[in-house]
This record gives sequence, C-alpha cells and structure tokens, in this order.
Amino acid sequence: MIAPDLRGYGASAKPATDAHHAPYSKRAMAADQVAVMRHFGFERFLVCGHDRGARVAHRMAMDFPDAVDRLMLLDIAPTLAMYEGTDLAFARANFHWFFLIQPAPLPETMIGANPVAFLERLMSTHHAGASPFLPHAMQAYRDAFSSPETIAATCEDYRASVSIDLDHDRADVERGRKIACPLRVLWGREAVLTRCFDVLAEWRKVARDVSGRGVPCGHYIPEERPDDLLAEMRAFFEADAA
Repeated sequence: MIAPDLRGYGASAKPATDAHHAPYSKRAMAADQVAVMRHFGFERFLVCGHDRGARVAHRMAMDFPDAVDRLMLLDIAPTLAMYEGTDLAFARANFHWFFLIQPAPLPETMIGANPVAFLERLMSTHHAGASPFLPHAMQAYRDAFSSPETIAATCEDYRASVSIDLDHDRADVERGRKIACPLRVLWGREAVLTRCFDVLAEWRKVARDVSGRGVPCGHYIPEERPDDLLAEMRAFFEADAA
C-alpha cells in the first residue's frame, strides 16, 4: 500500500500558486499521485480516498482512466453537486468551505493568529468530535498545520475547488464523460453529507458503475470504523481476483 500526502499537506511540497489556483487543482494533485505510483512501478492500481483525497481520486479516475482499476471514495459527494446544492444546513456545518476560499491573505492571516485553535475547532465539529484521533495523530496534525506554508496551501486547495476544479467538472458533464471503473462509495450515516445529499444518486450522475452504503459513524470513517472499512476494501478490491 502507498499512502502519500497530497500536494500542500503533511510532508509534501507546497508550491507557489498562480492567479487561477492551477497548482492546487485536483487535476494537478491527481497527476502527482499517478506520478508517484509510476515511480514505484505501478501502471494500474486500486485507489481509496477520504475527504480531500477522495476529490483528488475522483479526478484521477477521470483524467487517468487507464490507471485506476477500481475506486473507493469515503464520505463525499461530487464537488460540483455539493457547491451547486449548498443550502443553509450545509453552509453552517461546513463554514470552512466558504471561509478558506476568500482572497489571500485574509484567511491565512486569521488562521495564522492561532492555527491550532482553528484546526481543533474544525476537526471537532463532526459527529464524534476529535475523539477518533489518537494523541500522536492529533499532534501530527497540529505540527503540520502550524506551518504558514501549509495554511496557505490549504486555502489554495479550497480556492481551486470553487474555481478551476468546477471548470474541469463542468467540462466533463458537457462532454458526457463519466468515471468508467467500478466505484464504491461509503459515507457516515451520522455525517452532514447524508443529511444534505442523496450520495448514491449524485455519484450515479457522474459514474457508470456505482455501489455504496452508509456506515454507522460520522465523517471520519477510517478512524471511527476501521474494521468495517477494511472489510469493505477487501471485498471491493479483491472482487476481480475472485
């Protein structure tokens, strides 16, 4: 298994951005991930992504259909559907979607005043709060997010999501392009996503072969229900080998 940090996060590079936020587009991040896999000798592979990583994985399957054999996405609906379907409940629960996209340096300056407080507030707003995270994991998040470069890159990720990423998604819709590989979607039954969107219906608009179910937890499926996730991954990813 290979589990790289996304561009802009963790130990990965934080490149300079541009006026169109292209260096932080999901297209650029998807190309990063494919390059990593090819570096290790994998031309075709299985992909599982959660949250921001799932959005990158969606773009990987669109831009590199010959590379992604099977795709599992955790607790997201398509970005375009989520922005276009935003209502008051979603906006309240996901305020950071609209705060982080503000022009630089407003969010960077405000977060930089107390990045740990912002991070812990954001991570504790979900169903289980921050309780699913072990102390060393939380400390790793704190350490990474205390970097001004990481804060700026995080904002750029979200700015790209509401601009260039939507352009790419709309182009796919206009051309009738859909995810071709089998797609398995899991979502937390106690998460905001399931209260605001029909998850399977939204994915069936952009993918050809979709299955999925809700898991009895909140947003943090890998931390809250690791055994369930592992069983799902084995069953889905080993289906072709059966």
